[in-house]
Amino acid sequence: MRYYQQSVTFFRTLHHTLLSSCTRPATKQQFPIRNTNNILLKSSMSSLPFIGSFFSSNSSASNNKMSSSYPDQKSPDEWRAVLNKEQFRILREKGTEPPGSGKFDKHYPSEGVYTCAGCSAPLYKATHKFKSGCGWPAYFDSIPGAVTRHEDRAFGMTRTEIVCSNCGGHLGHVFKGEGFPTPTDERHCVNSVSLNFSPDDKPVQQKQEGGESKV
Repeated sequence: MRYYQQSVTFFRTLHHTLLSSCTRPATKQQFPIRNTNNILLKSSMSSLPFIGSFFSSNSSASNNKMSSSYPDQKSPDEWRAVLNKEQFRILREKGTEPPGSGKFDKHYPSEGVYTCAGCSAPLYKATHKFKSGCGWPAYFDSIPGAVTRHEDRAFGMTRTEIVCSNCGGHLGHVFKGEGFPTPTDERHCVNSVSLNFSPDDKPVQQKQEGGESKV
């Protein structure tokens, strides 16, 4: 039943993408619309087991790097002990949640901090978040030093993966030049499952007091 529902989502998104590409001309203000549909299509595909591998991140080499290059290091079994099944799939196995399913997709607080669901490191401020319509939480910037970028060349595509700098947990990907009216013209496309939220700046203040970084 779960795969049937995912298949329905995929084909509905495919229909919507083809229809909109024929009927909705792109202007500067509308530019994200066509990109949004393509992103939604890819995510619906990624949630189906028979083609999902084409839209996940390259796993073997980068997963090995995740386990050895970050301050917070745990074995897979140790991560399974502190993460639920879906968190482990996304944070440690570089999965993707279905579009529009995340609890932070339409979450727009005026203040607060989004932290890593794996290690609680502060990643994004509420003021970094913007409405992209892509189906996932979108941020135009991160807290300095909180997010690490890797080139992802999985399956013949070149993308920029973003991970937590403290534990290496997979967050999503960053995209540039999409025409959003933000200070950076970047979109950090992040899985809600990879995040928690604190309504104040305590996580950032605690990190500053620990001497690890300044915001």
